[in-house]
Amino acid sequence: MLARKNNSPDDAQTRDTAAAPRASILLVDDDPRNLLALQELLGDLGHQLVPAKSGAEALRQSLQRDFALILLDVLMPDMDGFEVARLIRERERSRHTPIIFLTGAYEDSPSMFRGYEAGAVDYIIKPLNPDVLKSKIAVFIELYRKSAVLSREIAERKQAEEQLRQSEERLRALTARLQSVREEERTTISREIHDELGQSLTGLKMDLTWLANHVKGEQKHLAPKFKSMFGLIDETIQSVRRIASGLRPEVLDEAEGLTAAIAWQARHFQMRTGIRCKVDLPAESPVLDQERSTATFRIFQEVLTNVARHAEATRLDVSMKLDTDRLRLEVKDNGKGIPDSAVRGPKSLGLLGMHERATLIGGKIDITGAPGKGTKVTLSIPLTAE
Repeated sequence: MLARKNNSPDDAQTRDTAAAPRASILLVDDDPRNLLALQELLGDLGHQLVPAKSGAEALRQSLQRDFALILLDVLMPDMDGFEVARLIRERERSRHTPIIFLTGAYEDSPSMFRGYEAGAVDYIIKPLNPDVLKSKIAVFIELYRKSAVLSREIAERKQAEEQLRQSEERLRALTARLQSVREEERTTISREIHDELGQSLTGLKMDLTWLANHVKGEQKHLAPKFKSMFGLIDETIQSVRRIASGLRPEVLDEAEGLTAAIAWQARHFQMRTGIRCKVDLPAESPVLDQERSTATFRIFQEVLTNVARHAEATRLDVSMKLDTDRLRLEVKDNGKGIPDSAVRGPKSLGLLGMHERATLIGGKIDITGAPGKGTKVTLSIPLTAE
């Protein structure tokens, strides 16, 4: 059996170090001997050492690459270290690069304070102590590597969030397209059922009427059969109308539009379930495009379905109000009340579908409930596309 391997903090640090880019250190000194001495001293650290013999060359290098640390001599002929540090700090790319000033022992305190004002993070007096210099460099290199790892993780997270956002947008667009196709199919099937079957049944009833009127005296015993057939045809016609309306209510596409469709659905719901419905609708139907009318009506249907299945209610209040630029539809029952766990539960597919329909048209749904005090569903949508 293989022993389980535990990841220690040292392992994590090793991974971070390996993942971080190789650190570069900018060495700035006008004396070639000092530059050579610094390179010899720091060569065994494994960092990339970039020499610069003047302040101008240091500025050019800071524009071309990122440095983990800058070791900057204070006294240089054309441009001293204070001016170089100030210019480095003014540039976006090198604004936060740590600078350690290297200066002679004769430098006074005011000069050192001036260096800190220019952006230095530390001062090291010459002659340099190798151990002190290396330990300070190690601290800043570690900070640089940690910062690089953190920046990469932030970039990866932002990329993942962007990919997730794009995925959600594509999924929402697909959902909208599927719902649109579904409504188109419902409309087509509803019209075909209503027109084709309705006309056929009407023709059949007319033929049966003709036959009934031409039955001779000795065939009067067929009258009960004719009556039964008339009743069956009438029931079938009612079934056709009910199925067609269930697929796509004709009233939704008429002049009265959404208001008439809400009223019709409430009446049908009351007859089917026995739950009393009080409907308060505006005198004039809101002017909505087909997408918004259909989405609002389907959400209302889903609310009624949930009331019939789960609410144990005896009364339902439906109200629709128009603001300046929004429509507000409120449905409240006197049932047992929906628990918070059901409102926010991932398995409440009906509620999720309602929220998704509302989101697709720029609306929002608020669902509240209390035990024994019923549930209230409020839908708010813009009258026009935002």
